[in-house]
Parts: sequence; C-alpha cells; structure tokens
Amino acid sequence: MKRKNSGGHFDIAQKSEKKDLLEKESLDESFWNDSKHAKAVMKEFETLKSQIKSYQNLESAVEDVQVLLEFFEEDSSEANQQELETAIKVTQDKLTDLQLKKMLSGQLDQNSAYLLINAGAGGTESCDWADMLCRMYLRYAERHGHTASIIDYTEGDGAGYRNVTIQIDGDFAYGYLKAENGVHRLVRVSPFDANNRRHTSFCSVFVYAQVDDDIDIEVTEDDLIFEAIRASGAGGQKVNKTSSAVRLTHKPSGIVVRCQSERSQHQNRVSAMKMLKARLYEKELEKKNKEKQKVEDSKMDIGWGSQIRSYVLHPYQMIKDHRTSIDSGQTGKVLDGEIDEFIKEYLLRYG
Repeated sequence: MKRKNSGGHFDIAQKSEKKDLLEKESLDESFWNDSKHAKAVMKEFETLKSQIKSYQNLESAVEDVQVLLEFFEEDSSEANQQELETAIKVTQDKLTDLQLKKMLSGQLDQNSAYLLINAGAGGTESCDWADMLCRMYLRYAERHGHTASIIDYTEGDGAGYRNVTIQIDGDFAYGYLKAENGVHRLVRVSPFDANNRRHTSFCSVFVYAQVDDDIDIEVTEDDLIFEAIRASGAGGQKVNKTSSAVRLTHKPSGIVVRCQSERSQHQNRVSAMKMLKARLYEKELEKKNKEKQKVEDSKMDIGWGSQIRSYVLHPYQMIKDHRTSIDSGQTGKVLDGEIDEFIKEYLLRYG
C-alpha cells in the first residue's frame, strides 16, 4: 500500500515570511484586545515555528551526510561506513518528522487530547488489558514530555479497569494519538488462569481533542443532568478517593462524561464541562466534515475481526498493526510506551 502524498514542496521562505508577519502582529499594543484572534495567531505562529525548526534540523542533517559521504569516498573504512549509515538514518527520521508536522495542520491536530479505553470481550482479562494499555499511553506521554493523568475510571472485577479516561496535555498530542483510535487485541497466557491457558482480550481506544476555552460551544443548564457521585475504587495512585466525583449527561446528544480526579466537586464539574465541550465539538466537526467520519468508523465492535493492532505475547512475541502491516518483536518496549513507529507509519499513509 502506498503512502498518502504529503502535499507538495515545503516552501521555507514563504513560511518564514508568514511567521515574521505573525510575530510582528503579536508585538502590536492592541494585539490582545481581541483574545480569540490573538490565540489563533499565536497558535499558527507556534506551528510555523515548529515546522521551520524541523526543516532547519533536516537541512543540517543533510549537510552532515554530504560531509561524511566525502570522507567515505576518500576512506571507505568500516568506521566511516557506520558513521555515514547512522547519519543517513538520522536524516530519514528528521525528514519523517518534517512530513508529519506538515501533515498535522488540521484544526485540532496541535491540541491536547483525551484518551478513553474501554474493556471489551474477555472479562477480567480485558480489564487487565485496559490497565496495561493505560500504562502504555501514560509512558508514551512521559517519553514525549507531555503531562498525563487519569481523570476518571471504573475498576474491573478483580483487576484493571472496565473503562479509564486519560487527559494528555502537550503540543500535537491529539494529532499523533488519533492514530490509536480502534480496537487493540492481546493474546497471552492468562495470569488469572490456574491452568495456564492462552486467552485473547480486546479493548477499544477512542481519542478526542481538547478544545480551547474560546471556542464557542453552547451548553445550557436545561440540557444537562448533573450528578454528584462517589469516586470509584480505592484511590491511592490512581485517583484521590473523594465523594465529589461528577457525572454530566448532555440530554440532546446522549453524551455522558465523568470526572473524579480533583478533590472538590467544583473542580471536577469544570473538568467534566471541558470534556463535554470537547466531545460536542468533535461531534459537530464530524457533521460538517465527512472525512472525520473515519474516527467513528474505527469504533467497531470490541471483539474478533475488528482490531487495528494485535499484541501477541504467547506462543511467540510480536506486535502487528493490521492497517500498515508494521510489526515489532520488541513487545516489552512497545508496552512501555514506544509506539511512535506504529503512529508515524499510520499517519504517513492515511494522514
């Protein structure tokens, strides 16, 4: 399968000129009088700044390869060959980074994200699998310098989670993690089976973008059912055990959100409203843009035949993405958050 065309020539001069104009505009005394416009300008400025930096890094890497190639032509020793091959690999990685940053120019791609994991077929096994996936995404966020926290969860029967929601704050968190939408399948010898039999478990992952406070999403009190509920589970490292958890139901859409990560009911309500607005905004975008429908299409039945990726730990060790055919035998590293290879390949192919 061929990769999706990344969209033509990267005009560094044009982007630099645009960045300079935006920077000049931001220095005007009246710039922040219109906060909504100012935030949009600064967001575009930061995007261009990041793209230009990636281009400059690539340019520098190409120059390094050219110098090392000259050295290798004069002395084709094994040491020079290895140094050249390493430099070429670095250059390829920087090219991929630039391609991705150019592609991730959607309205929400630069935003932070919410990530919802639901256990599917497989009972206790699937709940434990949800816990493993939760850890994988928390480690991924940590590796990328993002701030991540569990803001809501329901414990499974005996282990893990029936569902868990993670808030991930960081540039382009949504743009990259949207590649994780779909069903994830685990095959392993069950730690909960006294007969050491092999089990297959499923979880669905749904990622949606956090929306800016200045985006106008109208939610009236009459449209809401507000409930103060008790936090799930035993607290500890997961969330604080309080009696101030909040559940909001948006009657017109049927969307339900919960938050229990904060100590006060007021803080949880604020966070829940932010989650609700993000879900409503995503829903509205899907209506206006048919291309967004692929997100919903990926939310298939959580069971056989619908998985986007399989994680096989027995009888052999292999993780394979069924959309791109990319696989890895480094199961421990992947489950520890090293999922960039899968994400990047998916985005390069499907954007």
